[in-house]
Amino acid sequence: QVQLVESGGGLVQVGESLRLSCVASVSISSINAMGWYRLAPGKERELVGAITSDGNTKYPDSMKGRFSISRDIANNTLALHMNDVRPEDTAVYYCAADWQADRYFKYWGQGTQVTVSS
Repeated sequence: QVQLVESGGGLVQVGESLRLSCVASVSISSINAMGWYRLAPGKERELVGAITSDGNTKYPDSMKGRFSISRDIANNTLALHMNDVRPEDTAVYYCAADWQADRYFKYWGQGTQVTVSS
């Protein structure tokens, strides 16, 4: 069982940067993969990016450039760095862990709201 707790969301202005954190209840180096997703009102959930246990990151083309993922293994923390935020980045951001063979993450956090104001 893995518990994930996100933090760092809030209200930001267009063009600003924001760092979201996800603290896991287990050593993240033991987790095969982790990721960040977001869910905006009226839209489907979308992948922001993912990182494997060996540190390789992957981003959908739509997320490349402004978003990056990093890990602090010593503190069991996954971070999402958001730069030059836009109103369309407004969403609830979720941390996920433990990629399954059926192509889904088994564990999810409760989410943290990010609102970008223009």
